[in-house]
This record gives sequence, structure tokens and C-alpha cells, in this order.
Amino acid sequence: MKSSSKLLAAALFACSAASAAPVAYDIDPHHTFPSFEADHMGISYWRGKINKNSGKVVLDREAGQGTLDIAIDLSSIDFGEDLLNKWAQGKDFFDIKKYGKTARYSGTMKLADGTASEVQGELTLHGVTKPVTLKLNRFKCIPHPMLKRELCGADASATFNREDFGLAAGKDYGFSMDVALRIQVEAVAAK
Repeated sequence: MKSSSKLLAAALFACSAASAAPVAYDIDPHHTFPSFEADHMGISYWRGKINKNSGKVVLDREAGQGTLDIAIDLSSIDFGEDLLNKWAQGKDFFDIKKYGKTARYSGTMKLADGTASEVQGELTLHGVTKPVTLKLNRFKCIPHPMLKRELCGADASATFNREDFGLAAGKDYGFSMDVALRIQVEAVAAK
């Protein structure tokens, strides 16, 4: 009887230790689309999105923190206009031949009652790394109804000055250098 009690206690301890461990989530590229809005000479806005991305989120609920690492494929930029997409990838803007096609955002978040309100991080774009804070307008985790694993999602927003990253095209024509980001993201607990 004592050995079965010890076995049960050990099993319960193992379960509680496992539930307290950080959980890694894979970004779902089919439900994650960073979008942006950029000024066009002060008269309208160009809007677009990035169609390909990947990354990981790690949530450590016991420690009350999390990390985020996202790779953004700039070759998948989509303004809805093929010529503008090609120009943005070219030497006059992102220059993906020189700087590579991947931008990266890495950051940390504090969790309170299992949720977060912002991510403090750094954006690496066009060979430059600068701090960018993402405001989390929504953050929620639920059991995925089909995959039977936890699914977390967020709606994030931020604004940054693209000239800080060496992307000043159009400034001489009166373009504002501010870019508004809106990011819908979903991530599924890794197997």
C-alpha cells in the first residue's frame, strides 16, 4: 500500500511539474498575416500584407512571461499591385538581394492571469535593429477543437518610423515615414 501511495505521489508530482513547464507554440502561417498601412504623399494610404511568415511563441505561465520570435518573408509582400510588390522588394526599398528577404521580430511579454497586453521587442529590417512595442488588443488561448491542442491568438498593433530602418523612399515627395502595423496571429501548441 505504501509503495502505491509513493507511486501515486510521484505521478501527481510529475503531472504538476509538466503542467508548470513552459509551452512552445508554432505560428500558424495560414492564420497569421502582418498587415501595414503607409502614407502616400499625404493624400491616401497604401495598405498591404505579408503572406508568408513563421515563428514560435513560448509561454511560461508559472513565471508569468513569454517570448516571441517571428520571421517575416519580405518577398511575399502584397500591396495588391504586382509592380508595387516588385518595386518594394527591389534596390529602391527593401533591397532583398542585399539585405535578405527575412525581417525578424523578437520580444518578450509579461503574463497576468494567463494573458498579456504588450510585447516589448526588436524589429530587424533592412539590416537595422530597433525597438518596437506591440500592443496586444486581444490575446486569448483556447483548446483547438480539431487538433486537440491549445491554440492561442492575438490581435497586435504598433507604429514605427521606417526611416529609422533606412527606408526613406518618398520622403522628398512628402510621404510620412510612419508605418502602422496590424497583426493577426494564431499559434498552436507544438506536439
